[in-house]
Formats: sequence, C-alpha cells, structure tokens
Amino acid sequence: MIKRILIIIAFVIAIFSLVGCQTVQGIGRDITSIGEAGERAIERQ
Repeated sequence: MIKRILIIIAFVIAIFSLVGCQTVQGIGRDITSIGEAGERAIERQ
C-alpha cells in the first residue's frame, strides 16, 4: 500500500514538473517576441 502511494506521488510530481517546464518555456518565448516587436517598432521610427 505504501509503495503504491509513493508511486502515485512520484507520478503527480513528474506531471507538475513537465507542465511547469512548458509554462516557463512559453513565458520565455513571449518575452522574446515582445523584445523583437519592440526592436521593429524602434527601427520604423
């Protein structure tokens, strides 16, 4: 019974870790695109 609970906990932690990594990568891409848009706006002026 304890082994089963530990496996479930490990599985839940792994899922949250993967979701967190994708979120951080998404934020990084958003920040990059904002920077690029800012550069384009500055170049137009």
